[in-house]
Amino acid sequence: MDLRKLKTLIDLVSESNVSELEITEAEGKVRIVKSAPAGFAAPVSYTVAPAPQAAPVAAAEPLAPAAPAAAAEPTGHIVKSPMVGTFYRASSPGAKPFVELGDTIKEGETICIVEAMKILNEIEADKSGTVTKILVDNGQAVEYGQPLYVIE
Repeated sequence: MDLRKLKTLIDLVSESNVSELEITEAEGKVRIVKSAPAGFAAPVSYTVAPAPQAAPVAAAEPLAPAAPAAAAEPTGHIVKSPMVGTFYRASSPGAKPFVELGDTIKEGETICIVEAMKILNEIEADKSGTVTKILVDNGQAVEYGQPLYVIE
């Protein structure tokens, strides 16, 4: 579900007497819940969950053993995306990236931007160290909790 459609649904729930809305589409499931203390404007919260997938059909041939999960995980401290949006390494097109591979960074330093609903959110390093891996391409869509950088 694209961000414009999601924002429209949130606005509709906010402006109506509906307190909860749940929609399931091929891309996933969205649940919007409106709650407010007495006398205050109602904040809207939402969660996005992937749609259930059909179970894969078993192959006639025996499967090769799966690689250990530890090999897939990068070593070091992983900086994850705090939201769904579009990842940018620099403040504007053509500008110098906030950090490069091998840069030494300090905790609290801006390392990238995640754009969500036309709002540019600066993402800060939550640990000091050296950037050993950049896991996302500039302009790529990212999910909540998706690894962005590895810091050692």
